[in-house]
Amino acid sequence: MTAVPILAAEGATVTMGDVTLLEPTSFAVMPGEVWCLTGGNGSGKTTLLRAFLGSRSLTGGSCSVRGEPADMAKPRHRRLMASLVDAIPFARDMTLREQVTLVAASWYGNSATTAEAAEEVVERLGLSSLGERFPHQVSSGQLQLFSLALTLVRPADVVLLDEPERHLDGDRVELVADLLTERAAAGTAFLVATHEPALVEARDGRVELG
Repeated sequence: MTAVPILAAEGATVTMGDVTLLEPTSFAVMPGEVWCLTGGNGSGKTTLLRAFLGSRSLTGGSCSVRGEPADMAKPRHRRLMASLVDAIPFARDMTLREQVTLVAASWYGNSATTAEAAEEVVERLGLSSLGERFPHQVSSGQLQLFSLALTLVRPADVVLLDEPERHLDGDRVELVADLLTERAAAGTAFLVATHEPALVEARDGRVELG
């Protein structure tokens, strides 16, 4: 039996009047693979990620999740997919650790697994010493790591990321690249829009847009 890709684009196209936002694009991502979307600004990377989330309608072709049209209104698709494509809202009056734990609890329930999952991702992203701070008390790079923690703390078979390297220095980019590689080895698939060589080098596949 042929394995079904967790994500697939077949001639996915987005136009707006006479402007092409995404040229026809086809590829397939299997479980446990890291794929990168590369290309210049305006080449359609974010547009394609949003098409998989269902927040950007295609004008041609298709984007599918496990063989079904991408539709985040479906509970099973929301369960399958985590994303950091648009900014995540923060609670100003909750600490970083509290917010990561809250997201974990929304998926794992109130159990020992919740605290373990939250602390694991906080520590893995180098945020342990900042856990009791509030979002307005940390730098832009630390906020980016916090956003990644909120995204990666929940269970997901596939994760969409839009420039996860944003605001990060070289050491932190390497840390993120290593973490994605580890999660992929455990079966999670990633589709990452990026300009960062360290992330591109870690990928199993690449789609050059534009």
